Amino acid sequence: MPGSPCLVWLLAVTFSLVPRAQPLAGDSEEEEQDETSLPAVPCDYDRCRHLQVPCQELQRAGPTMCLCPGLSSAAQPPDPPRLGEVRMEAEAGRAVVHWCAPFSPVHQYWLLLWEGAGAPQKGPPLNSTVRRAELKGLKPGGAYVVCVVAANAAGESSVPGAEGLDGAGGPAFGPCGRLTVLPRPLTLLHGAVGVGSALALLSCSALVWHFCLRERWGCPRRGRPSGAGL
Repeated sequence: MPGSPCLVWLLAVTFSLVPRAQPLAGDSEEEEQDETSLPAVPCDYDRCRHLQVPCQELQRAGPTMCLCPGLSSAAQPPDPPRLGEVRMEAEAGRAVVHWCAPFSPVHQYWLLLWEGAGAPQKGPPLNSTVRRAELKGLKPGGAYVVCVVAANAAGESSVPGAEGLDGAGGPAFGPCGRLTVLPRPLTLLHGAVGVGSALALLSCSALVWHFCLRERWGCPRRGRPSGAGL
């Protein structure tokens, strides 16, 4: 066929001019944007929650990346924790102390307890997830100062101590606070009965003394008013 080479050449040129199908770039870009434009949410981390898992562990365990609060450098001692609610149980002679973690890396906590002047009593070390501890052996009617201390490899947080607290109980949101244990109800009842008995005894003694003096010295007679019997 003499015309076949021309026909083949014509078909080759025709197919070369037809644009090839290209993948839709817009679809892939939208998929990448969907993956990267998901809004980051804060991790379920509460620095005041008891037995709170560290935020870095929450980031690794979660299905998606979450945000942790900023922390100070691990090469520096931690900032002081914030003392929270203190629930007193006067009858049992104990108190439950709550606190919030600082925005610093913490390895452990412990409590310091002052009773009057002198060195404080140091509690046992507690791991970094603990936010609550119990004080025992408190005396009814006693006054104490309690502080929470945080520590890491670089050192421990500072505390003002018993001398650094003012009459109002120290700075707000600080690591320390004053505790006053109320007297037990039975102690108040015994005190009230004792005071009442003492007052009754004094009253009886005063009456007896009055009648004894009256019996001994007699009562003064009243003078007859002038003009009586006229």
